[in-house]
Amino acid sequence: MAMKIGTQMPQLDGATEWFGATQASAEAEAVGRPTLVHFWSASCSICKDNLPRIAQWRDEKKDQGLRVIGIHMPRYESDTDVEQVRDLIGKYNVTEPVAVDNEHKLKDAFHNHQGFVPAYYLFDREGKLRSFAAGERGLDMLKSALERVLAAEVTASTT
Repeated sequence: MAMKIGTQMPQLDGATEWFGATQASAEAEAVGRPTLVHFWSASCSICKDNLPRIAQWRDEKKDQGLRVIGIHMPRYESDTDVEQVRDLIGKYNVTEPVAVDNEHKLKDAFHNHQGFVPAYYLFDREGKLRSFAAGERGLDMLKSALERVLAAEVTASTT
């Protein structure tokens, strides 16, 4: 069963490796802030096509409170090559924390049972799921929810 809207963001337990942060620092950075968690895979061309847009959102919306966490989830045995993941992180300017989910523990924690990549989970400042989207048009479908969550963030920070 898919993760339901309003579900609390799961702990990031079970990653086989982290790039750009530790689990503890990635989780701490997300506390009290809107957070976009994106699943991607080295073998997914749509994922790689969307990484620049995620980077743009990450950089442009950071001052509005947005935090981004990437989860590299292998689809094939070849995707478990950590050096390949490291190379792609550099190539696509992925500066957000990235968990490597070679054992699919995060996939299970996020109820991504179909193994969707790309997959996007948007959590509000309270850590509750506000939107989920997957596939080629996933970011387009998420955009209005992201704007609503960030608008709520601005309202909450001014009261």
